[in-house]
Amino acid sequence: MIKVGNIKIGDGFPLAFILGPCVMESEDFVRECAEELKQICPYPFIFKSSFDKANRSSINSFRGPGLEKGLTILEKIKREFDLPVTTDIHTPDQAAPSSEVIDLIQIPAFLCRQTDLILEAAKTGKPLNVKKGQFVAPHDMNQVVFKVKETNNPNLMLTERGFAFGYNNLVCDMRGIPIMKKFGTPICFDASHSVQLPGGLGHVSSGDREHIPTLAKSAIAAGANAVFIETHPNPDQAKSDAKSQWPLKELRPLLDMLFELHQFVGRL
Repeated sequence: MIKVGNIKIGDGFPLAFILGPCVMESEDFVRECAEELKQICPYPFIFKSSFDKANRSSINSFRGPGLEKGLTILEKIKREFDLPVTTDIHTPDQAAPSSEVIDLIQIPAFLCRQTDLILEAAKTGKPLNVKKGQFVAPHDMNQVVFKVKETNNPNLMLTERGFAFGYNNLVCDMRGIPIMKKFGTPICFDASHSVQLPGGLGHVSSGDREHIPTLAKSAIAAGANAVFIETHPNPDQAKSDAKSQWPLKELRPLLDMLFELHQFVGRL
């Protein structure tokens, strides 16, 4: 079990969500998304948005406001809406300043084997969410667990987000969820990035958002403790991951279904 703000994530606790737009398109945009999510989501959730999308296909792609401004925005969201917040970091020097604001430090999938990054993040004492790389077998994520344990930080969650399957495609092997749970960590399922088609449009990634509900339901049946869904008021106009974000206006029915399914699986 880990505790993020007042939210407990793990076996025996309610399904938790990580929700928010992929990237901080502007301060007003982030605030509007947080306000609507606070209104429509009655379940435990952590607000997420990225201050920098460092892993972009094209050098011309929008990246975000940067560390300092991004953390200022998240601090305002946290205070105004009384929400725990998370964002991803990309370099070891971002760990300490991020830990002063965010409640859950996210390590991107591409960087899950970067030892210095993981150690600096873990040394902050804040809970970590490390995404399994799309090039890493589930059983090899035990090495991430060992690295974090070296810092005496027990607050670790691992995230499944698919595995590279040929060119520009991902496949989700739900066996990875019970495999990684054996390491003693809660497991999150990233339903948005699991439907990505990396680099599928040449200069940007594509995706099949219609499959988000199917994969999320499968992950809950396999034992996931949390679900990560990026959501946007107008996904097709999003500045990042346009094809894999779920429409904000359609989010509540999806959350209801997933939460109810998790309760049913728990009773079984």
